Amino acid sequence: MIAPKESSIKIVKDYLVSFGISEDNMKVSKFGDLIAVTMDVKTANLALQTEFALFRSVIRRDVVIPRITKPYYLPAEVAEVVSLVDDIMRFPAVRSSLHTVGADASADAEFSSCGTKCNGFTTPAVLQSAYGYSPLKSAAPGNSMSVAEFQYQYYDTGDLSAFSSACGVTATVETTIGGNNPAFCTAGGCVEALLDIEYIEAVAHPIPLTVLYLASYSLLNWVNQVISLPSPPLVNSVSYGNDEVQQTSAQYMESCNTQFMKAGSMGISILFASGDQGVWGRSGVGKTFNPDFPAASPYVTAVGGTDFAVKSSVGAETAWSCGGGGFSNEFAQPSWQASAVQAYFTKASAAKVLPASALYNSTGRGYPDIAALGGQVNPYCVAIKGGASFGGVAGTSASCPVAAGIFAQLNDVRLSAGKSSLGWLNPLIYANPQCFNDVIDGSQNNCNAGTTGFAALSGWDPATGLGSPNFACLAKVV
Repeated sequence: MIAPKESSIKIVKDYLVSFGISEDNMKVSKFGDLIAVTMDVKTANLALQTEFALFRSVIRRDVVIPRITKPYYLPAEVAEVVSLVDDIMRFPAVRSSLHTVGADASADAEFSSCGTKCNGFTTPAVLQSAYGYSPLKSAAPGNSMSVAEFQYQYYDTGDLSAFSSACGVTATVETTIGGNNPAFCTAGGCVEALLDIEYIEAVAHPIPLTVLYLASYSLLNWVNQVISLPSPPLVNSVSYGNDEVQQTSAQYMESCNTQFMKAGSMGISILFASGDQGVWGRSGVGKTFNPDFPAASPYVTAVGGTDFAVKSSVGAETAWSCGGGGFSNEFAQPSWQASAVQAYFTKASAAKVLPASALYNSTGRGYPDIAALGGQVNPYCVAIKGGASFGGVAGTSASCPVAAGIFAQLNDVRLSAGKSSLGWLNPLIYANPQCFNDVIDGSQNNCNAGTTGFAALSGWDPATGLGSPNFACLAKVV
């Protein structure tokens, strides 16, 4: 349905061959719509009529990447069949989890269920109590899940073993694609990956987990790799993203969006963290809110962040003030959320809590879709530094793998009943708002004192979506 014509592929290949590039150095993707090509810099300068330079990371001085220093060009007949040339312009944004230090006194037993070093932290026992799922004893044949990691976010078995032992769960990796270097973890440098792995496993083990690692941060490369696998993981959790305004171009976002559509049609579910800077995004406070990409894509499920309304007490949740949410400037509002969004505007307008209309695009795709614990009131207990210590970590990077693990469990319900995997989740989610714990306390995701955000009201809202998952209800629905 979407593959380009063979003549289009030939135009691009012939152009590359004219610069002496062998077809052995060209790889056409499984679906025919992407060509990955390897060439030396001198040839790239000529073929793209540009100029490359090497850039060094200010955070990791050993990381050097080539990027262009001026616009690139293609002849008209080639440009007509090419959307973009990727991985030559954008610099990767560093993704860092919020890291708190030291344990705290707790009110309920769940908050010390991983030992004294985790007192007051969210643990697997807390999540089970909050969302109503039980650990799986076995996985249905064919079920699978993954987490995506980039930019030297590795994991080590020492941390996974320490977490498993302390919390009474099993956290293991079935398959690693792209390599792993545990040596990076001894100084606490793998917090992001360990958070993802430890908590998707805490929720959904023994469903086989794949860690898909790419050194270069490219969501387009990542999603193409996922859908090209012989047996793609059915549920994929990704805790990375940037603002829409930080993307290379609209073509880049639309290209990614097309791949997300493909994944959904293949029975693959993709969940993304909604961001940790509230409505303002990574770009910060400015004239307008800054929606996140790819959380604002209609074909991924965006997961926002919540806190417990009462610290260290499993119960009602409140919007985490720094959980990402808002409305896309690139993607139109889809039909399956239109009534939910309109209901929010009606309620927020009546309550006089809507931000100024000039701050956001009210006709854009609204996000997040759902939420889960992720804030700093009770950060997640994570084993770090080779299992030598535990720390508290907060962010939608925690919310996303938990929600992904719950949907992996729901796939298990489906597969065990002889049904297909859930695939693209959003229409199912919006058709069943009763299966989510609504956040209604009016808290905002403004993230910056003295600024405004979106208020959490009854029903869907751009702070917590439809709320956090109620597993028992969802299991009946699916």
